[in-house]
Amino acid sequence: MKRLLSYFKNYKLKSVLAPLFKMLEASFELLVPLVMAAIIDNGINNNDKLYIYKMGLVLIALGIIGLVCSVTAQYFSAKVAMSIGRELRYDLFRHIETLSYTEIDEIGSSTLVTRMTSDVSQVQTGINMFLRLFMRSPFIVFGATIMAFTVDVHAALVFLVTLPILFVIVFGIIFVSIPLYKKVQDKLDRVTLKTRENLSGVRVIRAFNQETHEKNEFKEVTSELTKGQIFVGRINSFLNPLTYVVINISIAALIWKGGERVDSGFILQGSVYALVNYMSQILIELVKLANFIITEAKAVACANRISDVFDAKSSQIYKDENVDSDSTIINNVNYNDRVKTDGSSIPKIEFINAGLTYKHAKEASVEGINLTVNKGETIGIIGGTGSGKSSFVNLIPRFYDCTEGKVLIDGKDVKDYPKDELIGKIGVVPQKAVLFSGTIEDNMRWGKADATKKEIEQALDIAQAKSFVDEKDGGISFMLNRGAKNLSGGQKQRLTIARALVKQPEILILDDSSSALDYATDSALRMAIKEKTDATTFIVSQRATSIMYADKIVVLDDGKVVGLGTHDELLSSCEVYKEIYYSQTKEEVAS
Repeated sequence: MKRLLSYFKNYKLKSVLAPLFKMLEASFELLVPLVMAAIIDNGINNNDKLYIYKMGLVLIALGIIGLVCSVTAQYFSAKVAMSIGRELRYDLFRHIETLSYTEIDEIGSSTLVTRMTSDVSQVQTGINMFLRLFMRSPFIVFGATIMAFTVDVHAALVFLVTLPILFVIVFGIIFVSIPLYKKVQDKLDRVTLKTRENLSGVRVIRAFNQETHEKNEFKEVTSELTKGQIFVGRINSFLNPLTYVVINISIAALIWKGGERVDSGFILQGSVYALVNYMSQILIELVKLANFIITEAKAVACANRISDVFDAKSSQIYKDENVDSDSTIINNVNYNDRVKTDGSSIPKIEFINAGLTYKHAKEASVEGINLTVNKGETIGIIGGTGSGKSSFVNLIPRFYDCTEGKVLIDGKDVKDYPKDELIGKIGVVPQKAVLFSGTIEDNMRWGKADATKKEIEQALDIAQAKSFVDEKDGGISFMLNRGAKNLSGGQKQRLTIARALVKQPEILILDDSSSALDYATDSALRMAIKEKTDATTFIVSQRATSIMYADKIVVLDDGKVVGLGTHDELLSSCEVYKEIYYSQTKEEVAS
């Protein structure tokens, strides 16, 4: 909540004006019962029509002034709420972008979507209501009580009994509701997750005829959300009835007591009307306050959920662009001394006992990796499903940090690189081909914002994508729809490879990114990368034919390196590689 309050500093004036105009409106509203009492006592009792008309004009004037104040307050409160919501959503998005894969995996993408959309919208509504009612409603309640005492002290004692009872009811329910609303929002996260899974995996669901199963699961999570909402709704539903019961009993007591005071000659009939009117105002404001409290309970729960995201800090810390740490210098000196002693050049990349254990995982995904890669080499990485291939290459661009050992690029620990410098060296093509709506040229410029058309066409040519791009209407100006659904899987993969090549990276990582390509295109792609670039290339693949011509092949099994060498060397020394190769080429495994 402290973080949320800090957003008000840019809107101090508007944040003050909104409740101020609401209080002005409330002040004029508190005068209405007194004017009505005067009309009854002085106008109606004395049959003075002129007085009645005159005071009627006063009532109209009070109404118009109150309306102007109300509209002005609504404007300022809406302005503040929408502006803070915009800034909050932007800051939240910007903060999420700073989180590492570890934190995003832990929090969950569906939860982040809910907190950026539903939660922020709920906070906006809460701010709007807060600025309009947080001072008006209490002001009316206490103001009506004070005004009642100015009318008649004895009759107004009913107010002193009523108010404490009402506050116990209202605040008792709010303290029960706030934690329940947080649980409801958590259940909403599950519904969002299930919805996203179904929408993104609709083809798989239909292919396996699992519509009924998914409908039942969705019904289950939505039923849990509904039950949670109904439960907290039932608790809040007691608010209005209990409030009405207390107020109506109080009005009855007020009329009884006021009647006695009128019979005794202490007050006139108009004063009784004013007292009842003030009690009615308290009733109306408490109904508003009840709705206000329910909204604020939701907003507080949502604000706390948003704060939890802001409190999540990235486990990865990058070095400042202009500052070299002492540890970096020490590491480089030690490394360079070792290189000079060996009489060899600095490897482009070196894994030194590198390993990765995901957060909350019981076992390491990869461990004990020792590998030296020289500039321009092609490294093939192969292994069974779940063997740690992607985890292995994700250590190079620091998508995940080593939990043991380290990875060096040009003799320098990747943790000692500024982020821009590290990412500038590396081009990554992930398993899932993701393109964005816009032209092909727009997507290519993700790799290099100032890339020339010649550089884009050269990257498309290397990625074996130029031929089909030229056939598209407009060439590189061809418009891709959402998710690039107007391209085939192989076309999307080639464009993502071209996007990485546009930046002319020193290190190119192809994480099983040619799985949709035929063997001829795959072979031509690898040959073009080898001949037309000087990038040090990592090729992760399930196909042995895709990596068999690599300078070195790393064979992984259960997160460990079980084979390292050329294709011919591994066929004679690594059983895992032989099994993979011969099973794919349909040759018999040598005994």
